[in-house]
Amino acid sequence: MLFVLIALWAIAAIIWLSDRHASVNHWLGAVAFSGGAGALAAVLDLQWLPAAAEAGMNQVAQQLLYRLQAVSSLVSYYGLPYSFLLFAIVYRPLRLSKRLLQTLPFLLLIPIILCIVFTPFYTVVYPISFKIVIWWAVPYIIFGAVQILLKRQLHASFSRSHWIICSVVLPPVMFCMVMNYVFPSFGMLRMWVYNTWVVGLGVTVFIVALFTYGFMGVRVNIDRRRFDSTLRAVTSGTAILNHAIKNDAGKMRLFSEKMKAYAIETNQQELLEDVETVLNASRHMQEMLQRVHRRTEDLMLQLETTDLAVLIEQTMKGYEPVLRNVKLHTALTKGWHCRIDPAQISEALGNIVANAVEAMKGSGELFIQLNETKRELIIEVKDTGPGMIKSEMGKVLEPFYTTKNGSDTNFGLGLPYAYHVMRKHRGMLDMRSKPGVGTSIYLTFPKRSVQAARAEGNTSERGEAIG
Repeated sequence: MLFVLIALWAIAAIIWLSDRHASVNHWLGAVAFSGGAGALAAVLDLQWLPAAAEAGMNQVAQQLLYRLQAVSSLVSYYGLPYSFLLFAIVYRPLRLSKRLLQTLPFLLLIPIILCIVFTPFYTVVYPISFKIVIWWAVPYIIFGAVQILLKRQLHASFSRSHWIICSVVLPPVMFCMVMNYVFPSFGMLRMWVYNTWVVGLGVTVFIVALFTYGFMGVRVNIDRRRFDSTLRAVTSGTAILNHAIKNDAGKMRLFSEKMKAYAIETNQQELLEDVETVLNASRHMQEMLQRVHRRTEDLMLQLETTDLAVLIEQTMKGYEPVLRNVKLHTALTKGWHCRIDPAQISEALGNIVANAVEAMKGSGELFIQLNETKRELIIEVKDTGPGMIKSEMGKVLEPFYTTKNGSDTNFGLGLPYAYHVMRKHRGMLDMRSKPGVGTSIYLTFPKRSVQAARAEGNTSERGEAIG
């Protein structure tokens, strides 16, 4: 049980710290914390209190430990179904009025308050009145489980996270429901000792999922911080380098112009050609560095209210000449006006499209969709190119990493730039790729962050072959 205590509270801390503003993380962390409180009560009951009595600890200290056990046990029994149901409601929101949703957490507390006030207080044998608590705790958990399972994933990029949540959260909670509430209501007490194995399995799945795919945004948060740190380092370095080389390049041009004038005046053709070579080299050097600097400098957004579907269509018109034999399919949910920087978003989308076309070597199918969920707008760019292996997927957002060999003009900054633009809009860039199938890149805009407002419109679908 000590392992369960440490594991569940560590998981609660990870989930809470990963995104402090997400309600879904708040309540899922509360589920893990409630389970850990039950493990603490079990450790006190089975280990610490007997050890304290055997060691001759004074009665006051023993009484404090007993009260801690009582509080921990009640937090677990009452907190688990309550926090689990609220997690499920936040995870798959109910169609209720805003006012009712705000009061729902207080309404769901009523059975708990009534049980605390009107049922016998905690004892080691009967910590709660199981035959009464079962009538609200079990419905809370069952309704929450159904609510989670019924969540419809509109986007493939989120389906994996959904099933990870179902695998990590539902089996331990449902098992604990049977062992902690159902069996004790029939007189089969202390069945919670069997929870260790199922909770341990859930913890294992959580750890594997966390480091393999990410869980509730935790892995995404870790990757974001790594990419942000890398971009800051590159930005700082190129800014310093750009300043230093710009000054030296200016000196080179100044003295080269003087030498050029002297060569013309004295009619030294060979010297003139050499000076022109030096001038061209200095201009090329400065131009290349400026191109890197423009892609990595800290972006200053110029926000405008923009129709996102129209912006996508305008961006794609500029890429029609390079599509060649790529068949373009678009499906855009129209009417969403957002406060974004249209130039930066268009440039980011263009980089992704250019990468997709280049990956398909001018022949294949390109799908561009604009979809919506309850809280987000999602642009998906999907190609039928060769796809990427897992090791490449982990590097493509790192500045200067590129899979395109033989090009001295590609710095591997297209996707990092697009990621940087999305972070500035408080959004997210995500991707999925499979060798031999293709790559999908998702630009996710939180509706609240971009002040998204819906005007009347419909879904437009268009398929065309550009040859």
